[in-house]
Amino acid sequence: MTESLLYDWNQVAPSVAEFATPNGVELNDETLRDGLQSPSVRQPTAEEKEVFLRLLPHVGIQAANIGYPGASDTAYHDVVRLAQVIAREHLPIAANCAGRTHLADLNPILQASQEAGLPIEAALFIGSSAIRQWVEDWNRPRLLHTIETAITTAHKEGLSVMFVTEDTTRARPEDLQAMYVAAANAGATRFCVADTVGHATPVGAQRVVKFVAQSLTEQGFEPVIDWHGHRDRGLDVINALAALAAGASRVHCCALGIGERVGNTPMDTMLVNLVLMGWIHQDLAKLPEYCRVAADMTEAEVPRNYPVVGVDAFSTSTGVHAAAVAKAYAKGETWLADTVYSAVPASLVGRNQEILVGPMSGRSNAEYWLRHHGIEPTSARVEALMRAAKTTRQVLTTPQIEQLLQSLEPSRGA
Repeated sequence: MTESLLYDWNQVAPSVAEFATPNGVELNDETLRDGLQSPSVRQPTAEEKEVFLRLLPHVGIQAANIGYPGASDTAYHDVVRLAQVIAREHLPIAANCAGRTHLADLNPILQASQEAGLPIEAALFIGSSAIRQWVEDWNRPRLLHTIETAITTAHKEGLSVMFVTEDTTRARPEDLQAMYVAAANAGATRFCVADTVGHATPVGAQRVVKFVAQSLTEQGFEPVIDWHGHRDRGLDVINALAALAAGASRVHCCALGIGERVGNTPMDTMLVNLVLMGWIHQDLAKLPEYCRVAADMTEAEVPRNYPVVGVDAFSTSTGVHAAAVAKAYAKGETWLADTVYSAVPASLVGRNQEILVGPMSGRSNAEYWLRHHGIEPTSARVEALMRAAKTTRQVLTTPQIEQLLQSLEPSRGA
């Protein structure tokens, strides 16, 4: 029934869209590391981080960056504590930690792994773009030596390494090729393409992922590639999808898109898109809780119009929209009401479509609101509600409507 009513222009041949369905998709949660680098968030306590960490498997997240242990004593102890929670509670989460390709950052990761008794992947990063090299007075021989020393040391100590090139999407091909091959030769097993300043377009994301994969494959390696994106141009989600279609197997995201500057790829929106595209099969009933915990622990404000979990995500006060939703409900088809004016079904995340009454509303809004609240939509009630709606500048709140009805029929209040 659904297929016959909805024609999906998004589903076109891969040869036309170059957006082939990936063989598999994994998600790495960066909220507790890159997300906390946002200049506006509150740093959560270790207890709050634990609560958040336990939610990840419930929304289909397989891995998490649990911190930057080389940043401070507090960061180190939080990393150990979170790693111990994963080990003790057998959480199905692969832990990783960020650090520069420097022993000062590598040693804390190694120590945290040993103290917690849990393997922790070292996500070792270094700048790769020419602009970064010029600012830092680096040259390629120095970069390659630094990469080889750090990864060889980590490999000898038994740490698996995810090699991350910062600013990959603005780096020269010859530099990237040399750096990734050096990292692979030194023992890195995962390779992360980072759109550090949100520069990439979907085409650029696909090109750089394919280039990195080809560069390593030609040298006899079987690369496992990650994508780490930022949202400076607002292309974060589509870039992540493009990277997956191009061959990346894992993408990095943050709850609510928090992160440096304007933030990272939002995990919540990414999950919804992956499910709707059929790239993963995951129950997202816990997604609102995941977002709520993230917002509470960081004191991040969730805009009312934020996709899927925002207050207004499934609300309408417009007459034409509300009439269509109400008619769909009248047909006894919940899925129809959930789809007729919504690309994302509210039921996907345990929510419902909501019809409100305001200046842009029609009679169907008032009638539906009354029925939904167990009140007979008499002509007098509907007319009174519409008069109030047309003379206000905002959507009427439930207390306002109740007060209006009580003044219309004092006996109801009694």
